[in-house]
Amino acid sequence: MKENYSERLLQIDTMKTQQAQKLKGIRWQVMFSFLFSWLCHSVSAQLHYSISEESRKGSTVGNIAKDLGLNIKELSFRKFRIDSRVSEKYFTVNLGNGNLDVKDRIDRETLCGATSTCFLIFDAVIENPLNVFHVKVEIQDINDNPPRFFHETIELEIIESTLPGARFVLQNAQDPDVGINSLQNYKLSNNQHFILGEKTSNDGSTFPELVLEKPLDRETQSVHELILTASDGGSPILTGTALIRILVTDVNDNFPIFTQEVYKVSINENTPINSTVLHVDAKDKDEGINAQITYSLSTIPEKAFSIHPTNGEIKIEGNLDFEVTGSYEMSVQAKDGAGLITHAKVIIQILDENDNAPEISITSISSSVPEDSIPGTVIALIKVHDQDSGENGKVDCQIIDKVPFKLISSSGSYYKIVTTSAMDREKISYYNITVLATDKGSPPLSSRKNIMLDVSDVNDNPPVFEKSTYVAYIAENNLPGSSIYSIHAVDLDIGENAKVIYSIFSTNIENVPVSSFLSMNPVTGDFYAQRSFDYEQQKELHIQIMAKDSGSPPLSTNATLKICIVDTNDNVPKILYPSAESDGSSLFEMVSFSAKQGSVVTKVIAVDADSGHNAWLSYHFMQASETSHFSISRHTGEIRTSHVFQDKDASKHRVVVMVKDNGDPSLSATVTINLVVSDNFQQILPELSDQFSSADSQSNVHIYLVIALALISFLFILTVMLVIISKCKESRLPTSSGSLSTNVYSQVDPRFISKYNNGTLPLPYSYNVCVALDSSESDFTFLKPTENVPIASLIDADDSGIGSEGAKETSSSNLMKVKVIAHQQANSELGQVVSQRNKSLYL
Repeated sequence: MKENYSERLLQIDTMKTQQAQKLKGIRWQVMFSFLFSWLCHSVSAQLHYSISEESRKGSTVGNIAKDLGLNIKELSFRKFRIDSRVSEKYFTVNLGNGNLDVKDRIDRETLCGATSTCFLIFDAVIENPLNVFHVKVEIQDINDNPPRFFHETIELEIIESTLPGARFVLQNAQDPDVGINSLQNYKLSNNQHFILGEKTSNDGSTFPELVLEKPLDRETQSVHELILTASDGGSPILTGTALIRILVTDVNDNFPIFTQEVYKVSINENTPINSTVLHVDAKDKDEGINAQITYSLSTIPEKAFSIHPTNGEIKIEGNLDFEVTGSYEMSVQAKDGAGLITHAKVIIQILDENDNAPEISITSISSSVPEDSIPGTVIALIKVHDQDSGENGKVDCQIIDKVPFKLISSSGSYYKIVTTSAMDREKISYYNITVLATDKGSPPLSSRKNIMLDVSDVNDNPPVFEKSTYVAYIAENNLPGSSIYSIHAVDLDIGENAKVIYSIFSTNIENVPVSSFLSMNPVTGDFYAQRSFDYEQQKELHIQIMAKDSGSPPLSTNATLKICIVDTNDNVPKILYPSAESDGSSLFEMVSFSAKQGSVVTKVIAVDADSGHNAWLSYHFMQASETSHFSISRHTGEIRTSHVFQDKDASKHRVVVMVKDNGDPSLSATVTINLVVSDNFQQILPELSDQFSSADSQSNVHIYLVIALALISFLFILTVMLVIISKCKESRLPTSSGSLSTNVYSQVDPRFISKYNNGTLPLPYSYNVCVALDSSESDFTFLKPTENVPIASLIDADDSGIGSEGAKETSSSNLMKVKVIAHQQANSELGQVVSQRNKSLYL
């Protein structure tokens, strides 16, 4: 029927095309009549056009302007238009050429229904002057609608015992077209049992009838399908069809019959529960309750399957396992509504599936392996097993990680894991060996087994120092027993193999045992000073250190420790010339009265045992009666006259020269020089004693000042020492005696010692203040242990100053001793050398 309907639509399209071509030849027919004379402007006229339905948009109905005798150029000016609520939807006037065109699709059946004629009427209005023209357009029918049945399928039930000649009225077809294009006749498809008749009603309409011509047999054919075709008279002819379905009923006279006597099916063992295995089907030719079949299982092995009672669907009831049962056999019964029974056999084969992954078990394993194990060392024995059969049970085994191990097939399903290369525990301390077992099923199944293997350490790495040479800087005068440096060596091994013991490899330093200088903690690598170092005696120490592990055999590494002693300002400048006598008397220097300004009187020569900045010396006048007569060079120590002497000037002058180093704090030494201005030493000698005695009486005030200054300095130093001692007690652990130990290896915390070891006098230092309260001089100096300074070659050790009454009695011998100037000139070259040294130290 769908195919016939498509054919009808194709016929309609073909008919429309032919009609459009026909309209091109004869576009319109005009029938008009003039009711009044054209000369009268108010005359009314009527135009009659004819056009087929379904004309294309834009098709021309006629030239309405020409037919009405209007000037085309005046149409826009005179506002020519169509006046109709219905017709203006379908027509429009082209003001450019005066044509009446189709504006929209026109369907005659929609506008006029089943009436034989169909018109669209509208008024054409024009102004200036005003005229109204009546236009009537006839819509002509085309065969564009096929006959249609209200129901496409007509169902009838006929008992097979119905006698021939029985009539069954059918529904009528409808065609909206008119005239020859409307419904004309019916036709029935060819069949063996029915023919087509016709019935006329009282109103003259006709209906098709189905007439039984031959008896029906339901067992032969229970359903008959006929095609009823309705045709119109158009060109081309359009048709409509309806399907007549006849159901034939029967009596119960047949047994159920299975489609197969034996049903065989194969299913996989991993098929899920409630999955359908197969459908058994039994047929019964009867109808109704006699054809209703109920299915059941005669035998249900192990309750593995169940059957649906109405549709014969056999489903899985329990889990299937090929390894337990390979096949099932059961009997199925079919019973209809009358109690008739039929049996069939069902055989279900279970197919093996690759549903068991290989199993890996460890038979033997080593907990660890030495890192120096040779290749081929066996570390584990494993066994692989798969419960599946055939290809599903064949297994391949491998190690998937990149490790120095491999699998070797031993026998059957056993594999050995052996080493392939040497190992290094310091790089990799353990291995995570993953064994992969994969069967050959489809898809393949696999399982993994992780084996953790530790690599045990061997002593194959010596200790390694951070540096090959260590340099430590230690300020002199350090506290004995304090920590001065620490070294560290790293051993990549572990346990006892990594336990490092430190020792001093050197035995002697300049033929002196190392133990008298340093001691070392063998565990921590800390160095401790055994003595207080003196930069002036020893500037560097070179020690060989050894770090040895505790492995078997032990391994060791050597390094060098260079200890640089840093100088501190702990030496007071030593004045070599002029040197004071042991009895404390002042020195005398003879100055010529006629000496010119800037003449060298004498030169103070001093040295400092320290080095660097601490040995830079400067010279200053500290005390003089008339310092304006003399000046001293700060860098060379030369004492010169500052102006030419006059008769009124004093003939005797006392100056105190202070030699100060550049340390922090700086240390100094002083020397007192008596300068006698005269050209004749014999004349001035008797007056020396009296004048210097009177001068000494005037200097008592200076003595008191010096004593006061010394007391203040002593109190200040005492206060500082008390503060330091209190700090030491606070940071020191309590002892049973409650006092500081006097042992050189004291219990003082080395961290506390290093706190005060700043490079300048790290230890408390005693200052001895000497105040000479005699008739000749008064000064104060810092006293230190005497040092063996070779001064015999520089200055005559027998020179001395002129002092008390003993000097008067031995004036001639004193004159010989006062030949200092001559000695200075004789030793000028030596003085220049010493002066040059002091300048270089200062600069």
